[in-house]
Amino acid sequence: MNVDATTTIRVLTACSLAGLLLGVGLRLRLTDVRDALRRSRMGWMMVANFVAVPALVLGLARALHLSRDVTIGMILLGAAPFAPVVPVFTRMAKGDLALAAGLTALFPFLAAPLTPFVCELCLKAVPEAKTLVFKPLTVLLVLASTITLPLGIGVAVNHWFPAVARRMCRPIEVLSEAAGLVSLVFVTVVEFESAIAIGWKALVAMAVAGELSLWLGYALGGPGVAARLVTALGSSNRNIALAVLVALDSFPDTPVTGAVVANGLWLIILGLIHVGFWRFCRSRAVDASELQGFSGGGQ
Repeated sequence: MNVDATTTIRVLTACSLAGLLLGVGLRLRLTDVRDALRRSRMGWMMVANFVAVPALVLGLARALHLSRDVTIGMILLGAAPFAPVVPVFTRMAKGDLALAAGLTALFPFLAAPLTPFVCELCLKAVPEAKTLVFKPLTVLLVLASTITLPLGIGVAVNHWFPAVARRMCRPIEVLSEAAGLVSLVFVTVVEFESAIAIGWKALVAMAVAGELSLWLGYALGGPGVAARLVTALGSSNRNIALAVLVALDSFPDTPVTGAVVANGLWLIILGLIHVGFWRFCRSRAVDASELQGFSGGGQ
């Protein structure tokens, strides 16, 4: 990847991530975060997403003898939980949208300091990665400026100037979503060769990791199916933009970014399949309950 392409991807991805988090902050109230903390097993969710999932991804990659770059790409995704698409998937699956908004704001905030730390630990278990230089402090600064700062600004504006926040929110969301789409298409085109070269074993490993992460998140979710859908989707759908930024800053001129993109898109496809399945099941359950109520009322 040449310097111009790398810079373009970095700028588009950073703008998209910062814009999405600013938009989340503009809609977020501190009571939403407090409610999310109360209604979810936050301690266990942090352990699951920042310890169990990265360890699972690393274990599968090593067991299948995947290449160094594919393994690193999977680690970066494993350490980046709760993608910005989680609220969208939650709405489609008819889950708890308020909880999804709260956790989607909280987890990226936690990811800023924790993701570089988790990546550094996992990379020590990849002997082939010793020749590469991982820059945790640089990554921390990048994530703080693209996640923590815009999210904090959004929450502050919503708290002190709610009318301004309401006017700003939708235009910022539209612009950041457009930047994210352009960034994803651009990086896919640029990294197409390295993305398709990851092989079927990597996709199998990521599918297994995604499925196990989904059911782990579901098991650790709060009471009620709607809340469990949120924690399941958040644990299985990793933040591609965050992982791409880490890859570009620490592993430039390697196929790591392509591995992140390929596996990240694969997880989105699997997430959509799960959303469709859950939506179908919940619709059938509602229809069955209405039919039972109608039958009971007629007796």
